[in-house]
Amino acid sequence: MTNDGFYDLYEILQISANAEPETVQRCYRMLAHRYHPDNQETGSDEKFKMVREAYRILSDPTERARYDVDYHGRKSSRWKVFDTEIAAGGVEAEKGIRQALLSALYARRRAEPHDPGISLLEMEEVLGLPREHMEFAIWFLKDKKLVLRTDDARLIITADGVEHIEESGLGARLQKMIEHKIGRQPAAAAR
Repeated sequence: MTNDGFYDLYEILQISANAEPETVQRCYRMLAHRYHPDNQETGSDEKFKMVREAYRILSDPTERARYDVDYHGRKSSRWKVFDTEIAAGGVEAEKGIRQALLSALYARRRAEPHDPGISLLEMEEVLGLPREHMEFAIWFLKDKKLVLRTDDARLIITADGVEHIEESGLGARLQKMIEHKIGRQPAAAAR
């Protein structure tokens, strides 16, 4: 939950924001069974209620559309690390862009391990930077084998990139930034 009470319902149901209705229902049933209060091993009244509420909203097309407007607005503003003026200059700005790219890819890999890629268009939205300002950093990170480009032109962080983030302390700074910007996720949403 964020500081203003916003829950990531997709995270609660452990699905992608693009999940089809059948996937929403299948994951709901699995999690409802897992967290049902009658389940002796994994039952949790609080988690069950959160899963049930997430399903109620995401299974109703009108409610889901209303939720998605807010969800996508929050998602796109979450990572606006730079403004264009700062990104346009100097060595320190380039280092910052590389760190931001790696941090975004690291966060994506952790949040969605089954779909860790980010397109350049999405990266533009996430960082608030035009792709022209990212091309040099992408080239550098690819050449260092910290990121790679998939067949569908999406960027993903490599194992070397994850180690780089964690060894350089960027992972801890990223976590603090996430907690500050969007607040901690509820226990039920944690995997």
